[in-house]
Amino acid sequence: MSPPTAHPAQFQLVSDWHLDAPVERVWEALKATGEWPRWWRYVRSVQELHPGDADGLHAVRHMAWSSRLPYGVAFDVEVIELSRPRLLRGHAHGQLEGVGTWELTPDGNSTRVRYTWCVDLSTRWMRLIAPIAAPVFRWNHDGVMRAGAQGLARHLGVRLL
Repeated sequence: MSPPTAHPAQFQLVSDWHLDAPVERVWEALKATGEWPRWWRYVRSVQELHPGDADGLHAVRHMAWSSRLPYGVAFDVEVIELSRPRLLRGHAHGQLEGVGTWELTPDGNSTRVRYTWCVDLSTRWMRLIAPIAAPVFRWNHDGVMRAGAQGLARHLGVRLL
């Protein structure tokens, strides 16, 4: 029997960053999503829809993104789990549906960051072309995330390792 395969419009995308900065500084920058457009070139705008509790749990933000391809996406993200300064998980719904998880691990005075994006394509045109366009979607995601790592390093005044 063959192992189960993901629906062609479902993706699990993983990005690893290593920043020469302590985990608390990286955490604060990632948690401050309203500031992302200042340092992450593909984040067009972030609007707070709901502040959540005192820690930011259940905060909801509307995020508009551009990409390396000639299209952009917009979706709302609700913070569904956080454990300072190690884990931040959000549920997205809108043009993309899924769960994004930021995991931060101290490594001496530096921080390793892993972002896992488990996403379902909810726009009809993306679902239709997903079986043949999957490599292009992955290439696009990798470039957007690489720009995020570079922008965050510049924002923090540190090196990517």
